[in-house]
Amino acid sequence: MGVIEETDVEQVTLALLDAANDKDAGVQEQVRKSILTLGNQQPDKVLSICQDYLVKHSKLVTGHRVVVLQTIELVVKSKIDDISYIKIKSIISLASDEMTRSKEVAADWQQAASNILVAVGNKYINDIMEEILSKFQPGVLPHFFVVQTLASLSDSNVYGMVPFLSAILGTMLPMLSMAKQDNMKWVFSSALFRFSESILEYLANLDKAPDPTVRKDTFSSEVFAAYDMLFNSWLQTREPKLRLTVAEALGSMSHLMAHDKLEEQLPKLIPTILSLYKKNPEHYIISKSLCQVLDASVNMGSRVLETQMDSLLSTLHQQVCSPVDFNNPPTVKNHNEVLRCFTILANTFPDRLMVFVLQRLENSNERNRMGSLAVLRHLINSTTSIMETKKLLILASIRQPLADHSNKVKKRVVQVISAMAHHGYLELEGGDLLVRFIIQHCALPDTYHRGQRPSDPEEVTNEALRSMCDNTLHLFTTTVGRLTDVLWPMLLCYLTPAQYSNATAPLCKSLILLANKKRAAQESNFIIDFTAPGSNLPSQYILMTRLLVNAAFPFRCRGHGTPSLSLLHAISPNIHPKAEELWDTEIPKLLSHLEESTLETLDKKKWENSLLQFLSKTLVTIDDGQWSCQLVVEATCYLSTYSNSLEEKSFLYKCIGVTLQQCTNKELVRKQLQEILISARHNDATERAGVAMGIGLCASSHLDGTLAKLDEFGKSDAFKKASGIFSLLKDKNDVDVEKMKSTLILCYGYVALHAPEEQLLARLDNDILRNISKHFNTKDLTMKLSLIQSVGLIAKAINTCVRKQGYMFSRKQELMGVMMDFIKAEPADALRTPVRQLVMSTSANLINLDPPLTENENFDMLKTCINGVYGLPSLEAADKSKDEEVLDPQQRETLYTDTFSALHELLHNVLARDLSPDGLQAVFKHIESWLSSRQDHERERAVRTTAEILQFYLNSLSVKNLVTFHNLGALLGRLVPRCADPNPGIRRAAIDCIYALLHIQLRYEGFSLDYRDDSVESLLTVREKLNDPDHSILYRSCSDLAKIISKRLPQQQLNTLIFMLFEGLVDYQSNCSRASSVILNTLLKNRGAGLQDLVPEMLEVLHNRLQVIAEEQVKVAVAQSILILATQHLQAVINTLISYPLPFDSWSCEMWIALGADSTVARQIMEMIIEKLNVMVPFVDKKEFMLKPGMNKVATSQPLAMTCALHEMMLNGHSEEAVVPLFSQLFSALLVRMGSSVGVQLPKDINSNSIGAERKASGKATAANFDVCGVAVEALHILLARAHLDAVVKALDQDAAWDKMKDSQQHTAGVTLLSRAMAKHAGPRLPAIVESLCPSLNNIYECQRVTVTAFFSELLNHHVVTELMMMDVLMNNMMERISDPCCTVRMLAIRGLGNVAVGSPEKVNKYAKELLAAMSSGMEEKDDPGKHITLEAMSGLSKVLLYLDQKNVHLLVVYIFMKIKPFLENENDEIRCASIMLLGNLSKFGSGEPVFKDQIHNVLVSLLLHLSDPNAQVVKACKYAMRVCAPVVGSEQITAMFQNHLHEEKSLHYGEFINDLIKYIIQDFPGMLNFYHVTVVQFFKSNWAEIRASAAMFIGFLLGNLPEEYFSHMNMGTVTKGSICSLRGKRQLLSLPALLLLLLSCTSCEPASLPTGHTQHRRTSCRPH
Repeated sequence: MGVIEETDVEQVTLALLDAANDKDAGVQEQVRKSILTLGNQQPDKVLSICQDYLVKHSKLVTGHRVVVLQTIELVVKSKIDDISYIKIKSIISLASDEMTRSKEVAADWQQAASNILVAVGNKYINDIMEEILSKFQPGVLPHFFVVQTLASLSDSNVYGMVPFLSAILGTMLPMLSMAKQDNMKWVFSSALFRFSESILEYLANLDKAPDPTVRKDTFSSEVFAAYDMLFNSWLQTREPKLRLTVAEALGSMSHLMAHDKLEEQLPKLIPTILSLYKKNPEHYIISKSLCQVLDASVNMGSRVLETQMDSLLSTLHQQVCSPVDFNNPPTVKNHNEVLRCFTILANTFPDRLMVFVLQRLENSNERNRMGSLAVLRHLINSTTSIMETKKLLILASIRQPLADHSNKVKKRVVQVISAMAHHGYLELEGGDLLVRFIIQHCALPDTYHRGQRPSDPEEVTNEALRSMCDNTLHLFTTTVGRLTDVLWPMLLCYLTPAQYSNATAPLCKSLILLANKKRAAQESNFIIDFTAPGSNLPSQYILMTRLLVNAAFPFRCRGHGTPSLSLLHAISPNIHPKAEELWDTEIPKLLSHLEESTLETLDKKKWENSLLQFLSKTLVTIDDGQWSCQLVVEATCYLSTYSNSLEEKSFLYKCIGVTLQQCTNKELVRKQLQEILISARHNDATERAGVAMGIGLCASSHLDGTLAKLDEFGKSDAFKKASGIFSLLKDKNDVDVEKMKSTLILCYGYVALHAPEEQLLARLDNDILRNISKHFNTKDLTMKLSLIQSVGLIAKAINTCVRKQGYMFSRKQELMGVMMDFIKAEPADALRTPVRQLVMSTSANLINLDPPLTENENFDMLKTCINGVYGLPSLEAADKSKDEEVLDPQQRETLYTDTFSALHELLHNVLARDLSPDGLQAVFKHIESWLSSRQDHERERAVRTTAEILQFYLNSLSVKNLVTFHNLGALLGRLVPRCADPNPGIRRAAIDCIYALLHIQLRYEGFSLDYRDDSVESLLTVREKLNDPDHSILYRSCSDLAKIISKRLPQQQLNTLIFMLFEGLVDYQSNCSRASSVILNTLLKNRGAGLQDLVPEMLEVLHNRLQVIAEEQVKVAVAQSILILATQHLQAVINTLISYPLPFDSWSCEMWIALGADSTVARQIMEMIIEKLNVMVPFVDKKEFMLKPGMNKVATSQPLAMTCALHEMMLNGHSEEAVVPLFSQLFSALLVRMGSSVGVQLPKDINSNSIGAERKASGKATAANFDVCGVAVEALHILLARAHLDAVVKALDQDAAWDKMKDSQQHTAGVTLLSRAMAKHAGPRLPAIVESLCPSLNNIYECQRVTVTAFFSELLNHHVVTELMMMDVLMNNMMERISDPCCTVRMLAIRGLGNVAVGSPEKVNKYAKELLAAMSSGMEEKDDPGKHITLEAMSGLSKVLLYLDQKNVHLLVVYIFMKIKPFLENENDEIRCASIMLLGNLSKFGSGEPVFKDQIHNVLVSLLLHLSDPNAQVVKACKYAMRVCAPVVGSEQITAMFQNHLHEEKSLHYGEFINDLIKYIIQDFPGMLNFYHVTVVQFFKSNWAEIRASAAMFIGFLLGNLPEEYFSHMNMGTVTKGSICSLRGKRQLLSLPALLLLLLSCTSCEPASLPTGHTQHRRTSCRPH
């Protein structure tokens, strides 16, 4: 670091000092370190800054002040030699002031100041003492931290402080009595302890001391005076901390007291210290003090001490027996101090102490004994010379603890033995017991299973104790040289007994070290004399046998394999001199193999074979028949040692078999075989197998003798003893005959396996098969297993033979049949025995033999084996039947593993006989149904097996001729879905299968086995990704997989794969069905272009699959598949789907909906459909019944199907992008289609030309709800929704327009509502719609013209037509339609023209000529049965007249009037109403025209009478017409009366009104009275009673109010005649009041009668309408 400028130092230091108040301890620490860094460069400067900072900031918080003081201490400690003396003085002054400024104790602050003084005192002791002593004055109780600082100085600077201590003690002694507070007593006691320790250190190192004349007695008097105060006063305090500090001080002070004073005090001091144990929980300081007192006492040769021994030993023993917590250091220190006390006492009172300890050893209490052993061990190690004479006593006394059952005690015993070994105890008599104790505990079993932990942390587990003994034995061997001759060769004795098995590894390691040491030193006793008198060593044969068996199971007994082999190597000269050279070569190879192996990776069978070969080579090398025979004999005797280790025993049988091969003594061979067969435990399967293998190995050299012995044994009494009546009483332990037979059967199998090849076939039938085939019908499981194994071994042996010589095994089919029967007899739902495994292994061997099985035999065998294994429950759910032996989990797992391995072996052998695609298919067809099982474990088994056989196929394949791998697609189709199986293991195995399949394809394409294709290799990456549980990654990986397959798959195989994937869509596993869909779609995208011919078939399959797919995501994917096909083969897809039966079922609908997902495809389809709908025949006329007249409209299929398709496509929300640009065309097409569909029936043979005839039934199920017009209406509904014309839809919903459009009677009304809604809410879209619809007005189909005309007609009712400049187009079209053959079209055209006045009134005059002409022609329409055209013409004209200019109507008024007049009395209410309204509207054009006035008077009577019309609307029309015509009548009074009384919504008193009106008529138009009365009389014949009544009333009031002079002008006969006719008529009569009035008027002509009639009338006025 560079040098910092002074100003910078100051600024930085001040900034750091300010930061020192941070609450974070880490920040404070960093501040201290930073200032120290600066202080190391400029100590004086930094110290000055710190000093000034404290002075200037006198009110700093304590924490901040402490950090600054601590920083000063750090700088002083670091640079004490570089600080100026002046600065030192000021620092001393500052620290002293800071320390004593407050009289109260402030620990952190004052301690920090005290530490500065101590740091300075390390160099400047005199200056410090000058400052401190100035505050340590006689007679004044000093500050707490003044005393504390003196104590700390005595610790840190012994040589500087001790010369001052005499004076300090002198000053302090009087102060002790002044100390009343516990804290002051504590600080004085602590100071006295430290002063004492300093003095003792000074005296112990006088050679280094500045004043070597200092003596202990210099301080004796002061120390004793202080002792007196502390012991007699302060030690009695109740404050534990003070009491301990006082005791600590007394211990140190005892060394400085005068001997006589100490001797005098001991009787009181020792008991007092011992009593403190009970008063304080912390014992370390007490023990330490006691130790110092004892040490001082012993050093001065105290005589009083002996009197305290009993209490001392008792109390110390209690302490040493206290538990030691190694996580709590004070307890450990206390234990060590107590042991030191025992050591001090042992040096003075050895006999007494030894008697005490050995007596306490006899106490069986665990804690007591552990304490005693701890003392004993400590004494052995620390007082060697004293213990020398007591060795034999100790050896004798230690035997009792050896038998203790507590592991804690045993641990202490081992520690004692270890100490004894180092001090020569074990060489003495009885030492071998201690060695045996160590070895016994090297062989301890585990306390806990692997992974378990003891609940008690202090518990000494077997594992811990065993490990300790292992280490101890190792130490004996390596560090205690004197034990070498004790342990060698004695340790060999412990190698062979079974109880020491677990100690084998440490024993071998120790023996190897000893052997190597002896051999290196060429010591004579390296070579062992095993036959020496009195020797209890095992023989070299047993040693070799034991170590070889150990090596066969190298990871047992704590990994004893390697040590056993290594020991065998080390002691090879002792086994046999000739073995040494061979073993130097062979054993290192074996050891090397073991080092590279683990328990999991070691192939046990190969390893055993290696050891057996090693044994065989050894015997050949030794080449000593007698030695080999002796080895066999002893090994056979040694078999009994392995009664509880059957696998080891089994291996030993094999060793015996190998050894027998080398024996030339046939009698001995026969004898040993007999011994083996007789003594074997036939009830145990492992031992049976071992015996059989051993005998089989023997047979390779002694075939005849072995077969003879087996035959003899089979006929011996051993097989007869269980027969007969006495068998009922046989002991349970007797060997079961069936088990013996099982051994014998198995022996024959192994004899066949190992028999010399040239001899086997000759002996096969008579000597081997004959002896086992007689047991084929057995029900005994053991015999059955042995038979299966034996047959398998025989087949294997034959297979080996026939490689060199041709052989037809005539009994193959028979044996295969027996094997299959065994499997079939097994329970299908449980795997409790290895029957299946052995049968399949045996079958695998039999398969290889000639003659080959027939196709049916092969099929049955595979079916039996595969189904018999795959159908088993999972390993976890394996059956646990109560009446069967329950296997433990490990056994069950092994059994399952072996069973499947056997199945795979069988399948490999089957494949090997026909290594072709057909051969593969023959095997795979038995597996494929299991691939889609609902059970996870069954699927996993199937996929793993498939992976196995495909890998075998690939490895075995040798392509010589060009062959097509024709079933590749089918195989891939079955396996691909499994790549997304929920089970990760299945996913990985499935990828492995596909990897193998693609490699097989490469091989068939001519590539070599080691060729690597990049795309195929990328499957390995996909395999890793499939481990990810994230579904999105999983399906992406499936897509990648599909791309790889797409690259490598031939087209023909692709077709097969795709149809297989269709099956995968309905996989029980949703993951797999989804994956199938992902892969399918990827393949279709990449390779679908070449599948045109398959489109119909594929769509049909997809249609069928949709019916059973439950997974929504898969349905979406299927929709995507259809869409992909459509993008590639649009016409084929449309043609196929259009031809599906109608009505489309829900799955066909889903397929059409799918096509709406892609806007481009959807648009193309819609354009095609629009084009087709415009040109195709929508229906045909058919006669429903031959005998009935009339034709029915029957829909044609294709347009109907296309409409349905449009409807379904638009249901897809994504179709919006296609719909919007085509909206006008779609709207027009559907509107026209709707018009074509009204009243159209479904054809009876609707699906005659459709595909999927088998699906017609499903269509019929919904035909009842299928409406031809409804389809179009629904499609139109959807179209409007897709175009976001919600307001249009809402309006149509409110008006129930949808149903009206479908109803043939209300269709035009519905279309009108549609047009109205479009005009109101979708104006901008209309021009394009109108343009699209115009051509349809010229269609030959009347219904289409009606619909379009109705739509246009209503459009003219809205101003939007003018706004969008469509008027001319629509007007032209309407004018053309006026001459349409269809009267409905003409009517609608007239309506449309009339609507112009409502929609665009400003355009009326522009088109006046056309409008008037059209309306006029409409009123003259002859072909108008219902007068609808006439009605529309009048209504329209009425609307038009409101806006026509005078000039345009002037000349036509009378003409029109004349046209209207006939309709005033029309029976149709609407026509009457319309004509009257038109009359009224026409009136404005007749004002001032005499002709028009006359016309008004001509119809006035009619209007007046119709004021009582039964139809309310007619009455309103009359009121309106008369009101607007009033000015034309020519009478102001009548005009006023009409305008005042004739309001549509107001009631009218008809009688009064007519009476008053007639008066004005008489008054204003007397010349027309006769015309009126003649006209009225005509209405007596009216069809409406109300009119007739009103006519009568009218005549009555007329005649009643008529002046006499006018009667002469009246034709009264006409009136009378008309009245009579009315009275006689069959029609409804005149009303009574009207008749009375009429008769009155006819019989009396006097005016005087008028009032009476008038009054009468008033009482009978008409009710208002």
